[in-house]
Amino acid sequence: MVGGFPRKEGMERKDVMSKNVSIYKAQASAFEHHAAPDCKVLVVANPANTNALILKEFAPSIPEKNISCLTRLDHNRALGQISERLNVHVNDAKNVIIWGNHSSTQYPDVNHATVTTSSGPKSVRELVANDNWLNTEFITTVQQRGAAIIQARKLSSALSAASSACDHIHDWVLGTPKGTWVSMGVYSDGSYGIQPGLVYSFPVTCEKGEWSIVQGLKIDEISRAKMDATAKELIEEKSLAYSCLN
Repeated sequence: MVGGFPRKEGMERKDVMSKNVSIYKAQASAFEHHAAPDCKVLVVANPANTNALILKEFAPSIPEKNISCLTRLDHNRALGQISERLNVHVNDAKNVIIWGNHSSTQYPDVNHATVTTSSGPKSVRELVANDNWLNTEFITTVQQRGAAIIQARKLSSALSAASSACDHIHDWVLGTPKGTWVSMGVYSDGSYGIQPGLVYSFPVTCEKGEWSIVQGLKIDEISRAKMDATAKELIEEKSLAYSCLN
């Protein structure tokens, strides 16, 4: 689902909310009347998480597990930053996490990420050996990449978003490699203390066309605060979206 009112330079996400709510309510009605209930839906148009939530609310015959939104673009950008910093092939880095909203509050988390080396997998934090960079510039670069592209080309991401959408669907349908997870915006079931009823980006593995949230990852205090901050924004977006429906 790439159709939506586009964010333009100088616009905040909330500026486009009311327009996208009406678009996704109408598209949900079309899904409800005409789509197969086992179809898989990927929402790309921003605000992607809340657009996906509206689609889910107004297409109740489609299971919530079949509706997701794109945070793979941010996931790929995070891997790209790591590979560039360490001068390794991007395919050798894995298991970063994008938590939360596809917005500037998202939290790119490398605490569980590894890089394959000649002596086996090693922690990204150990290899980078610069917590200050990982906790500041790395995070803001991933968070602000979309805005930087809009500033540069006066339009939002195109080819990188398309490539990431292909990656998202590929792994959702065909499965993730063993020991590897990816980031997807999915309907929260309460995992990691995230309020149910939000479409939130989690680390997931995929098998036989189904995604599952990776469980049991240790969350430190810094991560907890950042995960809660992006959840708070999604709660506010949800409230704003519902107010636009009245």
